[in-house]
Amino acid sequence: MLIFIGIFIVITTVLGGFVLEGGDIIALNQPVEVLIIGGAAFGAFLIASPMTVIKDVIKQLTAILKGGYTKQDYLDLLVMMFEIFNVDRKDGLVGLEGHIEHPEDSEIFQRYPRFIENHHALAFFADTMRVVISGAVQPHDLEDLMDNDIEILHQEEERASDALNSVADALPGLGIVAAVLGIVITMAAINGPPEVIGHKVGAALVGTFLGILGSYGFVGPLAASMKHRLNDGMQYMGCMKSSLLSFNKGVAGVIAVEFARRTLFSEVRPDFLELEAACNEAKKK
Repeated sequence: MLIFIGIFIVITTVLGGFVLEGGDIIALNQPVEVLIIGGAAFGAFLIASPMTVIKDVIKQLTAILKGGYTKQDYLDLLVMMFEIFNVDRKDGLVGLEGHIEHPEDSEIFQRYPRFIENHHALAFFADTMRVVISGAVQPHDLEDLMDNDIEILHQEEERASDALNSVADALPGLGIVAAVLGIVITMAAINGPPEVIGHKVGAALVGTFLGILGSYGFVGPLAASMKHRLNDGMQYMGCMKSSLLSFNKGVAGVIAVEFARRTLFSEVRPDFLELEAACNEAKKK
């Protein structure tokens, strides 16, 4: 919602200020300039980006429209991990295998659909628990293993925002390209009446305007928003890492999730009593 509000504010303030200064908004209607700048930007994006990155850009742009992780998402994550760790307390590591080998079919995971839909998080948690169950890795090695996993995921996800940011960087230059083409056309009609020459110069300058506005008003901020969501995702993974590491050291499940809770930013961190109440409620299921 904030994205749409921001776009509305950018458009209304820029165009509103132009009109208040006496500008004719019709003069900004230059579809050919939009074609030149937009087409060149899209083409450059295709040249620079492999298909996997293009798909990631589309996926992440869709994701930012849905908003980031909420306090409830983190509370669900913490309680889910508590339930999984509690299975070990009751049935031992062998009792965990059914939940971890086929997490989509686990009655515990099914109670947390938002977590199951997060394929990266589900794979990270399940794969790490498989290593823990095997008992073949020391805590410091497990931490290195999870750090490598998170770092690779971060690099993979970051390519999309970097690609979009490159488009933002290119837009002012492409606006100048459109403006130069407009000046070339103007020079070809230099013997024409002043009003015709003025119209052509104005159209050329609109190209520069659209390139700069598109870069700093829309594409650049969208890339920054993708980066913020990526950082939120890394905190989500880090939350799991902290809890899994504590569990592997033999810490009780309720304490393991408390370690994870302390890694969260204040705006999404459930307080101790909230988490305790949610864990107690989960015990009754």
